[in-house]
Amino acid sequence: METKSGLKLLLDEMYAGLKEYFETLGYQVATAQEAGLKAAKDREVVEYAGKNGFVLVTQDQKPAELADLTDVKYILVSKAMIAKIADAEIKSKYSRQLLE
Repeated sequence: METKSGLKLLLDEMYAGLKEYFETLGYQVATAQEAGLKAAKDREVVEYAGKNGFVLVTQDQKPAELADLTDVKYILVSKAMIAKIADAEIKSKYSRQLLE
């Protein structure tokens, strides 16, 4: 599958619902469930991502830390990250109202 970004994403279980969105953005995407990793140990998910050239997308600290320790590419989507993105979007869309 040819992708615009050249990156492959492995979505941890909590992000399976985002698959179609990332595909629309040009990523090759697999979910943990599709990879046979439903209810797998965090280490197994990280190892799969590393062996298969995926960037792991997770909200859990432990797989992110394991990925960091083993030089596997990952993105930790923290609550702080979500809040910053939402804050920027709110300010972008409604900055005039915030100044009133």
